[in-house]
Amino acid sequence: MTQNLTIHPKALALGNAVTADPPGIMAVHYNPAGLTKLEGRQFEVNLMGIYMDIDADFTAPKGYEIFGIDGLETDPLTGEQRDPIANSHSHTNNVALYVPGYGIQKLPKGPALAPSAGISVQSPGSKLTFANAFYMPMAAGYYREKEDPGRYQPKATALQRTTYLAPTVGYEINDEWSVGAGVQISHMGVAADQYMRAPNMLLGVAEVLQDAFNCETGDEPLAPWLALCGGNVGPWDDIGALSIDVQETVSPNYSLGVMWEPTDWFRWGASYTSEADMNMKGSFAIEYTEDWSGFWQSVNSSIIGAVGSAILSLPSGAPRESGNVSLNLTYPQHFQTGISVDVHPKLTLNADVGWTDFSEWDALNFQFDRNLEFLNAARILSPDNATPNSLRLPLGFKDQWTWGFGMEYHASSRLDLRAGLEIRDSVIPDDQRQVMAPFGDTKLYSVGLGYRWDRDTQIDMNLSYLHSVEEIPANSSCNVNCTGITNIIYNPYAGLDVKTSLRVVMAGLSFRTRF
Repeated sequence: MTQNLTIHPKALALGNAVTADPPGIMAVHYNPAGLTKLEGRQFEVNLMGIYMDIDADFTAPKGYEIFGIDGLETDPLTGEQRDPIANSHSHTNNVALYVPGYGIQKLPKGPALAPSAGISVQSPGSKLTFANAFYMPMAAGYYREKEDPGRYQPKATALQRTTYLAPTVGYEINDEWSVGAGVQISHMGVAADQYMRAPNMLLGVAEVLQDAFNCETGDEPLAPWLALCGGNVGPWDDIGALSIDVQETVSPNYSLGVMWEPTDWFRWGASYTSEADMNMKGSFAIEYTEDWSGFWQSVNSSIIGAVGSAILSLPSGAPRESGNVSLNLTYPQHFQTGISVDVHPKLTLNADVGWTDFSEWDALNFQFDRNLEFLNAARILSPDNATPNSLRLPLGFKDQWTWGFGMEYHASSRLDLRAGLEIRDSVIPDDQRQVMAPFGDTKLYSVGLGYRWDRDTQIDMNLSYLHSVEEIPANSSCNVNCTGITNIIYNPYAGLDVKTSLRVVMAGLSFRTRF
């Protein structure tokens, strides 16, 4: 869902159905063989304006009785749900980018701008065309306000691939066939900042015991054998804040393309972009709340707590943990093919089908440079996903298919009017949906135009709209709202019905000229 949304106005206006009709110098991305259509020396600048609206609703379903513990699921004084997230609404339209060497950059409120640019050279009479370009083939990022109920998944995040060099060559074999190949040298960054909580039955039991011990009085009835009153903990209380930032500064992959034009009214194209294996490295930090740290310090100060912690490697109550972390991630391979047909001197129709190997993203496997307290606790309940120094966040993504359709009406020798539709299947299975990535099956609607300013200059524009809505019933996705005692990684909205909505509006302008 993050692919091909910030690159070229013509491609978006035609529903990204441009493998047989690549747009200008950005053919280095869509189909390198299309570079042979560019004569002389050309320069191109593209600017995409993006407005993103992300909403999430958290609702306690009928019969909501979290963990089945009497007195925990509702406030005895008001009768309202104790969970402050229940029946609440999350909203953000704030865009974030990943700045290499810096991390998450929160942009000012309102639309964001995504630039791209390229240059091409074809000597007179030559069959070779050389090009280079800067663009972002994959980009998504946003941030929420501090008190937003969606802050647990997450408060801010960015996933971005920036191609800063793309040396590419197109070769015209004959009047019918052209081929192309290129190398993309990119930066990849993944970062997230989020508050953490663990609405798990064990913390529910801890809160009930604290109430039974009358911790508000400051007395410890079982001290020194057992002490539970060092800090207030419960299923709805914050544990702390996590920040993680990993990147790969040089991530190469390659692309291949071919075009066939047997007649002046029919064109076929195909392109392939290889995968890129990355060992992303960076840093992490966890700031625990005073209540969380104080609770475990109190537990470890008691006789039973000290023995239990030694056996089970329970947290000691450290206020902060930080260090280095690595993530092995594969940028997925992609194949696309399509046709462009002049059904009338005034009308051209394009159709494409594409495939992306997102099944490579089965899980995010983080490897830390030291043993962490929260992982020592998590591994007891979820040994398949946590060890003392590693964390596996299941994704279960599947291969993605997209279908693109475009129509171009040649209003005059200078003006082309365009419309497009792209149908995008979700890569996220139903049992892995989450608030962090509110991407379901969706359609991308676009209109646009191309205008030949003069003999050497081409201007392209687009206006596009994408909308995705997902409903996640309680206990249907163990990445967001499961209530089982072993579902500790990571279900911050346990037992709640969740509904997400994503709206994206994009307006782009492209300027290409010969020099």
